[in-house]
Amino acid sequence: MAAASFRRSIASQLSKVLDVPPENIVKFISAVPVSKKRHVADFQFSIASVTEDSSSHPLAQDLLLQAQKLAERLKCDAVVSEISAGPGTVNFTINRELLAKTVLQQVLKDGSEYGLKSELFSTVRRQKAVIEFSSPNIAKKFHIGHLRSTIVGNFIANLKAALGHEVTRINYLGDWGMQFGLLGVGFQRFGSKEKLKSSPLQHLFEVYVQINKAAEDENTKELAKDFFRKLEEHDEQTLSLWKQFRDLSIEEYTQIYKRLGVHFDEYSGESFYQEKSQEVLRMLEDKGLLQKTIKGTGIVDLSEKKDLSSFSTVMRSDGTSLYITRQVNLAAAIDRMNKHSWDTMIYVTDRTQSNHFQHLFQILKLMGYDWAERCQHVSFGLVQGMKTRRGEVVFLEDVLNEVRSRMLQNMASAKTTKEIEDPLETAEKVGLAALIIQDFRGLLSSDYQFNWDRALQSRGDTGVFLQYTHARLCSLEQMRGNEQITDFNVVCLQEPGAIAVLQHLLRYDEVLYRSSQDLQPKHIVDYLLTLSHLAAVAHKTLPVKGSAPEVAQARLCLFQAARSVLANGMKLLGITPVSQM
Repeated sequence: MAAASFRRSIASQLSKVLDVPPENIVKFISAVPVSKKRHVADFQFSIASVTEDSSSHPLAQDLLLQAQKLAERLKCDAVVSEISAGPGTVNFTINRELLAKTVLQQVLKDGSEYGLKSELFSTVRRQKAVIEFSSPNIAKKFHIGHLRSTIVGNFIANLKAALGHEVTRINYLGDWGMQFGLLGVGFQRFGSKEKLKSSPLQHLFEVYVQINKAAEDENTKELAKDFFRKLEEHDEQTLSLWKQFRDLSIEEYTQIYKRLGVHFDEYSGESFYQEKSQEVLRMLEDKGLLQKTIKGTGIVDLSEKKDLSSFSTVMRSDGTSLYITRQVNLAAAIDRMNKHSWDTMIYVTDRTQSNHFQHLFQILKLMGYDWAERCQHVSFGLVQGMKTRRGEVVFLEDVLNEVRSRMLQNMASAKTTKEIEDPLETAEKVGLAALIIQDFRGLLSSDYQFNWDRALQSRGDTGVFLQYTHARLCSLEQMRGNEQITDFNVVCLQEPGAIAVLQHLLRYDEVLYRSSQDLQPKHIVDYLLTLSHLAAVAHKTLPVKGSAPEVAQARLCLFQAARSVLANGMKLLGITPVSQM
């Protein structure tokens, strides 16, 4: 990795002066973010990391003085061409020709692995990771929270897989429970086999809405209970209808996920764990963890003082169905450990379920499963204002169709749009990029207001702008016949616009590392937007066409590297880059 060799070189010099092993210094040397306003150095070393008394907060002028003293003891060499002191940092500028040569050669050599092989990841152990995400309920709306869970889970899975971890993607469907009693009765009353085959999700949802209106009626309630009881008793006819609901729904979901560019290794669901959840209850009872309330509800005491100030319900009192989500999730977690023997398991849902997962992990720990500490809940905020022209979003498909048609309209009215081979496919990919970037701009925990017009702007910090930049850089390469350039003259890349792109490419491994630590896509999004803005400036100020062959060749190489890193980052986020737009 380009940045790694520079960091090591700086660390070895600092090591001699400070008398500290270089490996203790490397982690405090970081690439400096590019500034539009002024020329910046390439790397900085934080003085605070080596000050004797870390408990007190040294004054800014003391840190500046220390930085100046340290800078004076260091010398420029073949790698470092300039050393300066800032408030609390020593700044290093890399020899400009070496910077261009090292960065570009590394990007072009590593291709899609650029940044992922960095020594920043050398201490990270390869792991088996199970990621549960998306998890819609059959026959209920695939609401916008499920879209967030789908794209966030996909990003985490992509990032973990790219870093060499073994990832299992699980879609845990809401495919059991009393609503299936209602749905069964509803289908017997209002259902159509033809409609079920042609559009299962739409039809089951309509049936569910209709039967819900009648659900207040005692007779309907009894019939629904009866249907669900038969389902629990594995009555053949009832089970076969339920299985049809489930299989046809999964088939349709798979098609929608395909449009999103998302796949799963396993479709699981609450139905899988009915028997096993009874075993979990027995285990809780054997361990003396299950308590009964006066009403007969089964609870687990989670309080430290064992005074029931915090408890979790794991069993209903009515006896018709002992099914409760928590109990089933316990069974699923234990089963997955046995099946996959994972190192980490991540659940991706909205934050309203934080309490549920906290309880789940606590119960697993009380049951003696130490691995509960390696379970993680990645929660996200809520999306407001996601409506299509037809009104409120009912299905994910509505969102995908809407974003595609709006994008097609925008592309048709844009003066810059060229004749493209498959406008529909392109509109879909660009529209999806718009959805993903608007979602990933902030921290996952924050709610945000969705805005179609803002998301689909071609200027500004949007997914459309990323796709536009990628397509533009592709057309530069196509102009030169898409040849892979490996030989270029670094002297031709000394303009500020070129240096800014090179400095930014240098930082990519640090950004990937940061995202891998806190699982926030925001860092990668910010990085790619800045890369696109820098590439746009360079595209304007460093023309390829009409330049001397040697200059054109070097610039083309720079743009090729920028496009490669832009595409890599987009793919991690779950975006398919387009080559024309």
